[in-house]
Amino acid sequence: MTRYISLFAILTFVSLTVYSQTELPIPKNLQATYEKGTRSADGRPGPKYWQNKADYDISVNYDPATRILRGVMVVTYTNNSPDSLKELWLKLYPNLYEKGAPRGSRIAPEDVNEGLHIGGITIQSQKSTPVVSTLDNTNMKVLIPALATKETITLKINYDYVLNKGSHIRTGQIDSNSAFIAYFFPRIAVYDDIDGWNKNPYLGTQEFYNDFCNFKVAISVPDKFIVWSTGDLKNCSQVFTEKYCTRIQQAERSDSITTIISEADLAAGNITAGSLLNVWRFEADNVPDFAFATSDHYIWQSASVMVDSTTKRRTRVDAAFNPIHKDFFEVAHYNRETVKHMSFAFPKWPFPYSHETVFDGLDQMEYPMMVNDNPVETKFDAITLTDHEVFHTMFPFYMGINETKYAWMDEGWATIGEWLVSPMIDTSIVDDYGMAGYEKAAGTEIDVPITTLSTFLNSTSNFINSYPKPALGYLYVKDFLGDKLFFKALHFYIAQWNGKHPMPYDFFNSMNTGSGKNLNWFWKRWFFDDGVPDLAIKEAKQRGRRLRVKVESIGNKPVPVNLTIVYEDGTKTNAHRSIAVWENTNSISINIPVTKKIVTITLGSTYTADTNKADNQWTMK
Repeated sequence: MTRYISLFAILTFVSLTVYSQTELPIPKNLQATYEKGTRSADGRPGPKYWQNKADYDISVNYDPATRILRGVMVVTYTNNSPDSLKELWLKLYPNLYEKGAPRGSRIAPEDVNEGLHIGGITIQSQKSTPVVSTLDNTNMKVLIPALATKETITLKINYDYVLNKGSHIRTGQIDSNSAFIAYFFPRIAVYDDIDGWNKNPYLGTQEFYNDFCNFKVAISVPDKFIVWSTGDLKNCSQVFTEKYCTRIQQAERSDSITTIISEADLAAGNITAGSLLNVWRFEADNVPDFAFATSDHYIWQSASVMVDSTTKRRTRVDAAFNPIHKDFFEVAHYNRETVKHMSFAFPKWPFPYSHETVFDGLDQMEYPMMVNDNPVETKFDAITLTDHEVFHTMFPFYMGINETKYAWMDEGWATIGEWLVSPMIDTSIVDDYGMAGYEKAAGTEIDVPITTLSTFLNSTSNFINSYPKPALGYLYVKDFLGDKLFFKALHFYIAQWNGKHPMPYDFFNSMNTGSGKNLNWFWKRWFFDDGVPDLAIKEAKQRGRRLRVKVESIGNKPVPVNLTIVYEDGTKTNAHRSIAVWENTNSISINIPVTKKIVTITLGSTYTADTNKADNQWTMK
């Protein structure tokens, strides 16, 4: 059993009113970060906060005919920690497909292979030195001479592997001449102030945790294959013929969706430079991941949108897809609308990247500047899938979240982003993604606190804890604070932690500091405690021109109160109370002025979770 030590027993808050009503329990390993000074109780990084980083220079050759990817990687790693490091841990994500590897996702027998083959690892110094390494499926330990604080080390690694043909878990072949390729290089794992080296194995279930790094990547593919990628293309004129570079430049300045590569262009040919192999060079700075995709028969639609009203900076938005998938003809528009609304409506923060490309693949997965989305049947699905995955740009990538342990810190935000942005794109959309699943599971033995580590969860527990439950928590706080104060608090959190690695308490404390309000009573009950959301109408009386409704919170999870009053003539009025009413009581009375005879009163709304709705309607006598 994990022992918890009260954060307030060891820390003194400054600059805010003393938070004495509710104390958040804190595990001792997280409490230690405050003692070391790497994190602060007000939500800011501590005076001794640090994080390591790396510069990657990668050259890969991908052969679509054989699915073999060969790479040479030179990585320079900087140790900013106070510790002397005598080993490096690397992540070999393609080894999820290795014979005998543990995994939490099913893989077809024909996709089980030999994994990522390391041809050699050397330390680049005055004299290249071979290193000793130990492989444990998706983790590899490399012994190195002691690397002191502020010192760097450079490794050169030759490697190759066969990209999976099916069993598409976030990466793999899409059709015979298309592929989305992620996790394609050995990456140095995160070494942080909480766990030291991240040694959690990749099982195909929980997602990723990476440092912010700089990338220079050269991707060689046969002629006629186009490459879309994280980062900016640095050699357009060497891989495209002139008119396509011109079209890209025009799209980067245009509000209208234009076609960079059409079906007619594909039929005519003469798109790429014509070499036997074209080398596409991309660069991306300060990003936690890098992915690319390639095809010789995808069309490309593009536009751009202004994302920062102060600097007038624009982001290019793309859709690259097989024209047989008709839903994708609107995806560039949905992509553009998502980027616009993210910048100016929610979370109201300028979109941080120069482009965002949605690629027609076989998954629903996000990467910096890239999205791998499958075709869907309906407009509703196309919009909600696009904005959900694009929203991940902020969480986890801009914010550096440890998705492996804290999936709710990114998936919950993508879910509320989907809920709020989708109706901005199409006003007919009512998106209740995840609500039914949570209400069905709430209060059962698989319903555990949101702050339970994602590595301990599977199936339904992982879904409801990652998606709807935290999204509801964020939504309820937004309602409670009001937009002005909510965005002030959220922007404080983003400003403090973008490009870093926030843990849960950094989020909670940042929101408290940014809003100037004590939200711990809600954080504890919604994110830490067991229990269910369950409201009931206990009584309703109309006396003259006043209606008095008594509402009780039977469950211990605070949810907003939304009443719909239906009158005899068919008209309706609504009454709303935020979660604030439940801070110190479990029963409230709401007085509502009325002028007509009431027929029914209903309690609830799309985003008001309730495990028992049988007591949510009152018929007036």
